Amino acid sequence: MRTSSEILELLLSTAREDERIRAVIMNGSRLNPNIKPDPFQDFDIVYVVSDVNSFTSDPYWIDRFGERMVMQTPDAMEGEPENSLGSFAYLLQFQDGNRIDLTLFPLANLASLPPDSLSKTLLDKDGLLPPFPEPDESSYFPKPPTARQFTECCNEFWWVTPYAAKGLWRAQLPYAHHMLDVILRDQLMKMLVWYAGVRTGFQKNIGGYEKFLQRYIDPELWQKLERTYAGADPEQTWQALFTMGELFRITASTVAVHFGYPYPSQEDERVTAYLHTIHTLPRHTASLY
Repeated sequence: MRTSSEILELLLSTAREDERIRAVIMNGSRLNPNIKPDPFQDFDIVYVVSDVNSFTSDPYWIDRFGERMVMQTPDAMEGEPENSLGSFAYLLQFQDGNRIDLTLFPLANLASLPPDSLSKTLLDKDGLLPPFPEPDESSYFPKPPTARQFTECCNEFWWVTPYAAKGLWRAQLPYAHHMLDVILRDQLMKMLVWYAGVRTGFQKNIGGYEKFLQRYIDPELWQKLERTYAGADPEQTWQALFTMGELFRITASTVAVHFGYPYPSQEDERVTAYLHTIHTLPRHTASLY
């Protein structure tokens, strides 16, 4: 495995030798003083370039960075939203274990470069980059919910919950797990992030995909969250669904009180009662009640 120094020197030497590359910026966890280094850390790099198309039209220029295991170019994938900034990203996983996320950013749009508090200039040939402050995590702190965001999160959670129950009663495993593990979990995690934000004054980085969440919520709530990850057994999935509702109720109520937002307790009660009805409903019955 190439060392960090070797990778950085390769990135910088490439930039120095190529007149199209005018500046190099590093972002991400390698600049985060609160992250313990490990072998899986990416190199998040931005090349500020005079002409993005001159790179993307050459499929082989990227080969200089090493033997790839797999690569993704999200800006070229069908169905992705149009990139209005004109940047182009190469996500590169190499055979030696290193990973580089390399973004080409057009010099002409430099004024629109998205802010990132974990940024450091590695090279600036023309003195065009603004001075970056000392790296910190402030760009990654969660944002407090508006009243509308909170209300819509609660509504989506309790609206979709009966879908999961219906799928379980019908023994439609993929359908039930999609409702539970994708749609409901998305709303639950959103609420848990707000809950953690309330507890920390919205001054802590919860991490991508909530990877640091355990640090900022009560141990008993973390144990409940663990129980929401079910297998294929239907009864285990039912219990995960009930626990998910309980966890949502606890955290949403706390967030509601903190911000003075109304929590839809009547919807919660009606949907929860409905779940218990479906849970005990005999198979092949012709009527719910």
